[in-house]
Amino acid sequence: MNRINRRTWLQQASAASLPWLMTSSLTAANTKDRASLPVAAIVTEYTPTSHADVLVGKILEGFQQQGGPGPDLTLAALYTDQVPERDMSRKLSRKYKFPIAETIEEAITLGTNQVQVAGVLIVGEHGNYPYTPDTKQHMYPRKQFFDQIVATFKKYGLAVPVYNDKHMGYRWQDAKDMYDTSQKMGFPMMAGSSLPVAWRKPTLTLPENCEIESVMTIGRGNFETHGFHSLEAQQCLIEHRQGPTGVAAVETAQGQQIWEAERNGKWDRSMLQAALEVMPHVAKGKWEDILKDDSAFYFIEHQDGLKSTVAMANRLSRHYAVAVKLKGEDKPRATWFQLELDPPFGHFAYLLQAIEHMIHSGEPAYPVERTLLTTGTLDAIMHSLTADGKRIETPQLAIEYTPVSWPYANQPAKS
Repeated sequence: MNRINRRTWLQQASAASLPWLMTSSLTAANTKDRASLPVAAIVTEYTPTSHADVLVGKILEGFQQQGGPGPDLTLAALYTDQVPERDMSRKLSRKYKFPIAETIEEAITLGTNQVQVAGVLIVGEHGNYPYTPDTKQHMYPRKQFFDQIVATFKKYGLAVPVYNDKHMGYRWQDAKDMYDTSQKMGFPMMAGSSLPVAWRKPTLTLPENCEIESVMTIGRGNFETHGFHSLEAQQCLIEHRQGPTGVAAVETAQGQQIWEAERNGKWDRSMLQAALEVMPHVAKGKWEDILKDDSAFYFIEHQDGLKSTVAMANRLSRHYAVAVKLKGEDKPRATWFQLELDPPFGHFAYLLQAIEHMIHSGEPAYPVERTLLTTGTLDAIMHSLTADGKRIETPQLAIEYTPVSWPYANQPAKS
């Protein structure tokens, strides 16, 4: 099995006389002159404001989705698992002249006997899919998509970079299998949320090898879907601390259990307040009157002994923020992860730039292990919620990786 890189792909593409490279040239020093590389998108559905729309749409129509500048990527083919009434893909296919593939293999090979793309995007978010009966986790077919992509790589003897949107699966074992497969076959892989590359107000990057005493993250929305975003926002900051990066155990609390957990010292009111202070549109009133059964707190015990809290504070806030207390500092540092909540949903442009980097360079913009860890943590949290907050040990999440400093949307330039 070959691991593809930019130079290798271009040589193969030139030999095959692929039309989208006929007038392009590549220079490593100047990205303005580099080729626009073809990708296949494998999506659950393509409807207005879906993740397929706000990611793939920027490949088709530019970062603003109005025909302006965009990534150096071309949509070679699209596979849609479901075609609901509001589907956009067929109309876009006619407008931009890309094929709708009947199978995932066809999207990658374009009906030929070889891999015809430089990268594959899995966008398994949105669509009519069942939930697990006990934990109510959405059973998006990300692992099934991945398996068919890998089968195509094996069949034709060539593997290219793969990006998986959001968490890597609703089950830990699915995520671990995907990760292990990418490592064994040697192809670059990325996954995760757009929050790590979104705007941070105020700007915040933690010092490398810092010592953290306490962490409070605020999220909102669905415990799984938006809980994942909260975990990714937290992890992209605290991964820069000293010591192991893994997670040892999780517990949860809902409704009145939240206040019992506070009395037992599981979370710190001052840390929650510090996170709220950087956010807009915070509900006024007593927290005890605002946070009801549709709110939940996740208590995470990290391998290095750090304890963090993710507060899914529905009704209290509609945003994401993280507060971090560093050793030796009197006040927590805090930031609001600002998202653009209307089209073109600009934070996805920064995510797409990270994906673009991987496809052109053959190197992930940031470690997929971050999302392997948050995926496993989320799965354990969902099981804890179902089990009335039970503590769940997570020895499988002894995941070690080295963080990088990939820039977020408004990160200050280094002096």
